[in-house]
Amino acid sequence: MDKTSPSAAEAVADIDDGASLAVGGFGLCGIPSVLIDALYVQGARDLRVVSNNCGTDEHGLGVLLGAGRIARVTGSYVGENKEFARQYLSGELEVELVPQGTLAERLRAGGCGIPAFYTPAGVGTPLAEGGIPLRHHADGGIAAASPAKETRTFAGRDFVLEEAIQCDFALVRAARGDRHGNLAFDKSARNFNPLAAMAGRVTIAEVEELVEPGVLDPDDIHLPGVFVQRVVALTARQAAEKHIEKRTVTG
Repeated sequence: MDKTSPSAAEAVADIDDGASLAVGGFGLCGIPSVLIDALYVQGARDLRVVSNNCGTDEHGLGVLLGAGRIARVTGSYVGENKEFARQYLSGELEVELVPQGTLAERLRAGGCGIPAFYTPAGVGTPLAEGGIPLRHHADGGIAAASPAKETRTFAGRDFVLEEAIQCDFALVRAARGDRHGNLAFDKSARNFNPLAAMAGRVTIAEVEELVEPGVLDPDDIHLPGVFVQRVVALTARQAAEKHIEKRTVTG
């Protein structure tokens, strides 16, 4: 089965207003930037995004955020995006903050058909007890807060119940992929891309190198094609364009 799409634009054409998206990447590493740019051009609004972070002011999901096209974000790190903070504190954006490991497991559970799981992360904190601001009023007051979560004791230790995440679509980037949708990721890009891909009902992968089926060694495949519905082959220029989130220099 050939899952390749002629272009990124065609691959994201049916993402509707209000759709939920699981988006891969770790910082700016491994982000599906070409698909995000195509979605920006496509025009979908009121998107509900699940991602480790929301890019920066100029790159990644920050492009959609700056255009006012994201209504809700579920993520674990938002520290490099000033526009994100502004929208959240002014009541323009709803935000659910999730511990990074919990977010990863919620995505994986969604892909595996596991509806919920118990974890010790967050026990005894507002994450479990509720009250974390999800949305603010324009004057800074709390418009909506997180609810309390179920807790349970196992072997004398308390755990909090976390629900799995499934999304309408997933956007991911892989270093290598074949026409059947089998994907391989490089280094840090492997952190959230496979998990986001598993959580999407329709998963779209942009790949830096497209190869024929059988070229990838089965032991080198990090995500089997059963989780991927569309594959977009990047040009050499698109594959080479990668940004650095925070530059550091030494004298």
